[in-house]
Amino acid sequence: MHPVPVLLRNTVAHGDCIQVMRQMKSASVDFILTDPPYLCRYRPRDGQIIANDDRDDWLKPAFAEMYRVLKPGSLCLSFYGWNAADKFIGAWRAAGFRIVGHIVFTKRYPSSSRFVRTRHEMAYLLAKGQPARPAKPIDDVLEWRYTGNRLHPTQKPIEVLQPLIEAFCPAHGLVLDPFCGSGSTLVAAQMAERDYLGIELNAKHCDTARMRVACNEMACFS
Repeated sequence: MHPVPVLLRNTVAHGDCIQVMRQMKSASVDFILTDPPYLCRYRPRDGQIIANDDRDDWLKPAFAEMYRVLKPGSLCLSFYGWNAADKFIGAWRAAGFRIVGHIVFTKRYPSSSRFVRTRHEMAYLLAKGQPARPAKPIDDVLEWRYTGNRLHPTQKPIEVLQPLIEAFCPAHGLVLDPFCGSGSTLVAAQMAERDYLGIELNAKHCDTARMRVACNEMACFS
Protein backbone atom coordinates (compact mmCIF):
# COMPACT_ATOMS: atom_id res chain seq x y z
CA MET A 1 0.00 0.00 0.00
CA HIS A 2 1.38 3.42 -0.92
CA PRO A 3 2.09 5.88 1.92
CA VAL A 4 -0.82 8.20 2.68
CA PRO A 5 0.02 11.92 2.70
CA VAL A 6 -0.84 14.12 5.66
CA LEU A 7 -4.57 14.63 5.48
CA LEU A 8 -6.18 18.02 5.15
CA ARG A 9 -9.52 19.22 6.41
CA ASN A 10 -12.50 18.81 4.10
CA THR A 11 -11.12 15.85 2.17
CA VAL A 12 -12.14 12.23 1.57
CA ALA A 13 -9.30 9.70 1.70
CA HIS A 14 -9.41 6.34 -0.06
CA GLY A 15 -7.87 3.53 1.94
CA ASP A 16 -7.88 1.36 5.03
CA CYS A 17 -8.92 3.64 7.89
CA ILE A 18 -6.39 2.14 10.32
CA GLN A 19 -3.51 2.87 7.98
CA VAL A 20 -4.85 6.31 7.09
CA MET A 21 -5.43 7.35 10.71
CA ARG A 22 -1.87 6.33 11.55
CA GLN A 23 -0.79 9.21 9.31
CA MET A 24 -2.84 11.67 11.36
CA LYS A 25 -1.63 13.72 14.31
CA SER A 26 -2.77 12.73 17.78
CA ALA A 27 -5.54 14.87 19.30
CA SER A 28 -6.40 16.51 15.97
CA VAL A 29 -10.14 15.73 15.72
CA ASP A 30 -13.03 17.38 17.58
CA PHE A 31 -15.75 14.75 17.07
CA ILE A 32 -16.06 11.30 15.49
CA LEU A 33 -19.34 10.13 13.99
CA THR A 34 -19.12 6.77 12.28
CA ASP A 35 -21.08 3.76 11.06
CA PRO A 36 -18.67 0.80 10.98
CA PRO A 37 -19.55 -2.67 9.66
CA TYR A 38 -21.92 -4.37 12.09
CA LEU A 39 -20.23 -7.81 11.92
CA CYS A 40 -23.50 -9.37 10.79
CA ARG A 41 -22.69 -10.48 7.21
CA TYR A 42 -25.34 -8.09 5.92
CA ARG A 43 -26.72 -8.88 2.48
CA PRO A 44 -29.26 -6.45 1.02
CA ARG A 45 -31.67 -7.42 -1.74
CA ASP A 46 -29.41 -6.00 -4.45
CA GLY A 47 -26.60 -8.36 -3.49
CA GLN A 48 -24.07 -5.74 -2.38
CA ILE A 49 -21.71 -6.59 0.46
CA ILE A 50 -20.14 -4.52 3.23
CA ALA A 51 -16.35 -4.83 3.35
CA ASN A 52 -15.03 -6.51 6.52
CA ASP A 53 -18.54 -7.25 7.78
CA ASP A 54 -17.58 -10.92 8.12
CA ARG A 55 -14.58 -10.50 10.47
CA ASP A 56 -13.64 -8.43 13.53
CA ASP A 57 -9.84 -8.27 13.54
CA TRP A 58 -10.01 -4.59 12.49
CA LEU A 59 -12.31 -3.52 15.33
CA LYS A 60 -9.86 -2.94 18.20
CA PRO A 61 -7.08 -1.30 16.14
CA ALA A 62 -9.57 0.99 14.38
CA PHE A 63 -11.03 2.32 17.62
CA ALA A 64 -7.59 2.55 19.19
CA GLU A 65 -6.61 4.93 16.37
CA MET A 66 -9.87 6.86 16.71
CA TYR A 67 -9.15 7.36 20.40
CA ARG A 68 -5.63 8.58 19.63
CA VAL A 69 -6.64 11.15 17.01
CA LEU A 70 -9.59 12.46 19.06
CA LYS A 71 -8.89 15.47 21.27
CA PRO A 72 -9.11 14.96 25.05
CA GLY A 73 -12.48 16.07 26.37
CA SER A 74 -14.24 15.10 23.12
CA LEU A 75 -16.89 12.63 21.99
CA CYS A 76 -17.32 9.80 19.52
CA LEU A 77 -20.70 8.50 18.41
CA SER A 78 -20.61 5.04 16.85
CA PHE A 79 -23.39 2.98 15.36
CA TYR A 80 -22.98 -0.74 16.02
CA GLY A 81 -24.51 -4.16 15.45
CA TRP A 82 -26.55 -5.44 18.39
CA ASN A 83 -25.55 -9.03 17.59
CA ALA A 84 -21.90 -8.11 18.27
CA ALA A 85 -22.45 -5.56 21.04
CA ASP A 86 -19.97 -7.34 23.32
CA LYS A 87 -17.21 -7.03 20.71
CA PHE A 88 -17.90 -3.35 20.08
CA ILE A 89 -18.06 -2.50 23.78
CA GLY A 90 -14.87 -4.47 24.40
CA ALA A 91 -13.07 -2.58 21.62
CA TRP A 92 -14.28 0.82 22.87
CA ARG A 93 -13.18 0.14 26.44
CA ALA A 94 -9.85 -1.33 25.34
CA ALA A 95 -9.17 1.89 23.42
CA GLY A 96 -9.91 4.01 26.50
CA PHE A 97 -13.41 5.28 25.73
CA ARG A 98 -16.08 5.67 28.41
CA ILE A 99 -19.70 5.00 27.51
CA VAL A 100 -21.72 8.13 28.35
CA GLY A 101 -24.91 7.69 26.33
CA HIS A 102 -26.98 5.45 24.09
CA ILE A 103 -29.31 6.61 21.30
CA VAL A 104 -32.10 4.64 19.66
CA PHE A 105 -33.42 5.73 16.26
CA THR A 106 -36.94 4.47 15.63
CA LYS A 107 -38.03 3.44 12.13
CA ARG A 108 -41.51 3.54 10.66
CA TYR A 109 -40.72 0.36 8.73
CA PRO A 110 -39.00 -2.95 9.55
CA SER A 111 -35.57 -3.29 7.96
CA SER A 112 -35.54 -7.05 8.60
CA SER A 113 -37.75 -9.71 10.12
CA ARG A 114 -36.56 -12.88 11.87
CA PHE A 115 -37.54 -13.61 15.46
CA VAL A 116 -38.65 -9.99 15.71
CA ARG A 117 -39.23 -7.17 13.22
CA THR A 118 -36.27 -4.80 13.36
CA ARG A 119 -37.53 -1.20 13.51
CA HIS A 120 -34.61 0.72 14.98
CA GLU A 121 -30.94 1.67 14.71
CA MET A 122 -28.65 2.21 17.70
CA ALA A 123 -25.49 4.15 18.54
CA TYR A 124 -23.35 4.58 21.64
CA LEU A 125 -21.92 7.93 22.70
CA LEU A 126 -18.32 7.52 23.84
CA ALA A 127 -16.12 9.98 25.73
CA LYS A 128 -12.38 10.59 25.80
CA GLY A 129 -11.65 12.26 29.11
CA GLN A 130 -14.26 14.58 30.57
CA PRO A 131 -16.17 16.40 27.78
CA ALA A 132 -18.37 19.35 28.64
CA ARG A 133 -22.06 18.58 28.56
CA PRO A 134 -23.99 19.94 25.54
CA ALA A 135 -25.78 23.24 26.08
CA LYS A 136 -28.93 21.62 24.66
CA PRO A 137 -28.86 17.84 25.19
CA ILE A 138 -30.70 15.85 22.55
CA ASP A 139 -33.18 13.06 23.29
CA ASP A 140 -31.91 9.48 23.41
CA VAL A 141 -34.82 8.33 21.23
CA LEU A 142 -34.98 9.95 17.79
CA GLU A 143 -36.97 9.33 14.63
CA TRP A 144 -35.22 7.76 11.64
CA ARG A 145 -35.59 8.89 8.01
CA TYR A 146 -35.41 6.31 5.22
CA THR A 147 -32.85 7.13 2.51
CA GLY A 148 -33.77 4.35 0.11
CA ASN A 149 -30.13 3.20 0.30
CA ARG A 150 -29.64 4.42 -3.26
CA LEU A 151 -25.98 5.36 -2.77
CA HIS A 152 -24.87 2.77 -0.21
CA PRO A 153 -26.43 -0.43 1.19
CA THR A 154 -26.52 1.07 4.70
CA GLN A 155 -26.85 4.76 3.80
CA LYS A 156 -27.58 7.00 6.80
CA PRO A 157 -29.90 10.05 6.54
CA ILE A 158 -28.29 13.48 6.66
CA GLU A 159 -31.33 14.86 8.53
CA VAL A 160 -30.60 12.47 11.41
CA LEU A 161 -26.84 12.98 11.51
CA GLN A 162 -26.75 16.79 11.40
CA PRO A 163 -28.35 17.34 14.86
CA LEU A 164 -25.84 14.89 16.35
CA ILE A 165 -22.94 16.91 14.96
CA GLU A 166 -24.46 20.18 16.15
CA ALA A 167 -24.91 18.73 19.64
CA PHE A 168 -21.54 17.04 20.09
CA CYS A 169 -19.04 18.91 17.92
CA PRO A 170 -17.92 22.46 18.79
CA ALA A 171 -18.53 25.23 16.29
CA HIS A 172 -16.08 25.13 13.38
CA GLY A 173 -14.67 21.84 14.72
CA LEU A 174 -13.41 18.89 12.69
CA VAL A 175 -15.67 15.83 12.26
CA LEU A 176 -14.00 12.51 11.38
CA ASP A 177 -15.79 9.53 9.85
CA PRO A 178 -13.34 6.63 9.33
CA PHE A 179 -16.04 4.49 7.65
CA CYS A 180 -17.66 7.25 5.64
CA GLY A 181 -19.39 5.14 2.95
CA SER A 182 -21.25 7.43 0.57
CA GLY A 183 -20.43 10.51 2.65
CA SER A 184 -23.60 11.23 4.63
CA THR A 185 -21.65 12.23 7.76
CA LEU A 186 -19.49 14.57 5.69
CA VAL A 187 -22.45 16.32 4.07
CA ALA A 188 -24.12 16.61 7.48
CA ALA A 189 -20.93 18.25 8.80
CA GLN A 190 -21.02 20.73 5.93
CA MET A 191 -24.65 21.53 6.68
CA ALA A 192 -23.75 22.05 10.34
CA GLU A 193 -20.90 24.40 9.34
CA ARG A 194 -18.19 22.06 10.61
CA ASP A 195 -15.14 20.78 8.78
CA TYR A 196 -14.98 17.11 7.83
CA LEU A 197 -12.53 14.32 7.12
CA GLY A 198 -13.76 11.06 5.63
CA ILE A 199 -12.01 7.73 5.03
CA GLU A 200 -13.47 4.98 2.85
CA LEU A 201 -12.05 1.61 1.78
CA ASN A 202 -14.36 1.03 -1.20
CA ALA A 203 -13.23 3.07 -4.22
CA LYS A 204 -16.75 3.41 -5.64
CA HIS A 205 -18.20 4.68 -2.38
CA CYS A 206 -15.22 6.99 -1.92
CA ASP A 207 -15.92 8.57 -5.31
CA THR A 208 -19.59 8.95 -4.36
CA ALA A 209 -18.65 10.68 -1.10
CA ARG A 210 -16.32 13.07 -2.90
CA MET A 211 -19.02 13.89 -5.44
CA ARG A 212 -21.64 14.52 -2.74
CA VAL A 213 -19.52 16.92 -0.69
CA ALA A 214 -18.43 18.77 -3.86
CA CYS A 215 -22.01 19.11 -5.07
CA ASN A 216 -23.21 20.21 -1.65
CA GLU A 217 -20.45 22.81 -1.40
CA MET A 218 -21.35 24.25 -4.80
CA ALA A 219 -25.02 24.36 -3.84
CA CYS A 220 -24.23 26.08 -0.56
CA PHE A 221 -22.22 28.81 -2.27
CA SER A 222 -24.29 29.25 -5.45
